Order: sequence, then structure tokens, then C-alpha cells
Amino acid sequence: MRIGLITSAPDHPVLAATAALLTADGHRVEVLDPTARPAGEDRRTGPEAGRTEPPADVYLLKAHTPAGLALARELEERGVPVVNPVAATELCQDRLAMAELARRAGLPFAPTRAAAEPVELLGAVEAGELHLPLVVKSRHSRRHDLVARVDDRAGLRALAERWPDEPVVAQPYLPSTGWDQKLWVVAGQLFCARRRSELAGPEHAELPDGTDGFGLAELSAERAGVALRAGEVFGLDVYGVDLLDGPGEPVVVDVNAFPGIRGQAGAPEALAALALRVGAAGTAASSLPRPRADGTDAATSASADAGPGTAAG
Repeated sequence: MRIGLITSAPDHPVLAATAALLTADGHRVEVLDPTARPAGEDRRTGPEAGRTEPPADVYLLKAHTPAGLALARELEERGVPVVNPVAATELCQDRLAMAELARRAGLPFAPTRAAAEPVELLGAVEAGELHLPLVVKSRHSRRHDLVARVDDRAGLRALAERWPDEPVVAQPYLPSTGWDQKLWVVAGQLFCARRRSELAGPEHAELPDGTDGFGLAELSAERAGVALRAGEVFGLDVYGVDLLDGPGEPVVVDVNAFPGIRGQAGAPEALAALALRVGAAGTAASSLPRPRADGTDAATSASADAGPGTAAG
């Protein structure tokens, strides 16, 4: 079988390990680098570059850049299975649409409010509509985007000056242990770790950087259920769910399509098995989003979920 990787970083640990497993079993792994050539041209790299044979049996969509999504969309339009589907991947890049869909589906997602620019949040705070501290993020998830904790009005003013035209979302800063529970799912198989939150404040100065020991044995059934349900709601097979750490009820703060899943034993094997299963099905329908609880699917509803300037919660 031929398996394609849509990525500009095929040496990423989970992709490299997955490719090694597939190759060892006699399958052929090809890399489609969205940055390698202009749109519409063959983007294969290495020994596969320049070949004119049909597309691979299945593609794993790791690149979330506009070029990567455009390439995956071209393949889907030709009837080639892509994991995860483009529409589901794009939905997870719009933090407002993500929050609204999650909360409608009953997932315990943090209340999320949108603003065309950060200065609007300052006006809402001064009017008593929002309360500090806040977590402010770029509405559209991307590399080097805005993710910041704001504790006072001075900090919010400074943020508005640094990001004057950035569409943002705001969530209440909820007290936590200073750690995040990172849950990853590959075709229904759960993996997890606890990592120091990037929003940990001075009150967590004593926490070490990096990862704290955390395994599936410590994961409650309720939190595992939330992670698995997220895949059904968003139509994803490979994804991550970030939860606030602690013994209380779970609170979801983010859902990521095809995250890194670093250092998780068994993840490459699960990903390789998923690629072979989807590729063997031989139809694009095998990679379409799962039905949501409301009877629709995430892909066809993505644009309707993201009403401009609206707020959840």
C-alpha cells in the first residue's frame, strides 16, 4: 500500500516512527511537502519527486498551513481518503467555532467570547461584561499566534498595543494546578501526559518545566469519555484535547487536529494501523467526519458554526 504524509517535517518523531513501521511491513511512504512547489504541481520530495503516478491510497494530514490544507482539499476532491478531513481540521483552527460546537454538543468547554481586536475586550472589562483575569488567544490558531494570560487592565492595554488588529477570543482564567492534562486519541486509542501550562503564573513558580508523570491509570473515566466524545463531535480520528488539571470536573480549553503526540509508546503503531485501515477501505467516504449528536456532521456545518462576532457561553 502507498501512504502519503502531507507535511514539511517528515522527521517529526511520530511521523518518522510511523513511516518506519509502515516501510518495514513492505508499504511505501511518500512525503508531500506543501511548501516544496507552487500550488497545482507535484509536491513529493525525495525519491518520489517528479513521478506522475496516481495518488497514494491514503494521506495523513499533518500540515495545517493554507498550502497544506489546499493540497489535502485537492486530494479529497479527487476521492482520495485524507486523515483528518480538511473541513474538520479547519474547524479546529477557528477557536470560536470550536467552542460553540463543543458547548452545543454538551462538551465542558471553557466559555469563549470573540472580539474583532483586543481593545474591544478592554471596553467589555470596563463595562463590567468581562471579568479579569482572562486568557486571550488569537481566534485563528496558527504557529506563533497569541496565547496570553491577562491579570489586570494595564496588561490588557499592553496586549492591545502589541496586537492591535488581531481577531481574538477570551476565556475566563480558571484556577488550576499549573499543569494541563494533554490527552491524545488515535482511532479511539487514548494516550496522555501532564505538562506545565504555558499560562502558569507566579503562583506556580515552584513547578518544574516540562512533563509531570501521568498515565492512563490516573485518568478518570469521565475525562477519558470527554476526550473520546470530542472525536465524535469534531469528526476527527487523530486529535488532542487539552483539559485543566485537577480533581474537579473536566474543563476543555482546546482541541487540536493531528497534534505531535511526542513520546507516547504505541502511538506510531496506532497511527500506522489507522492509515492501513483507511487506505484499505479505498473510498473517500471512509475519512468523512462522523455524524454529530445533533444529526449533522462537523464538516458540512463548520461555516455555520462560526458566526462572526458572536460569543459562546
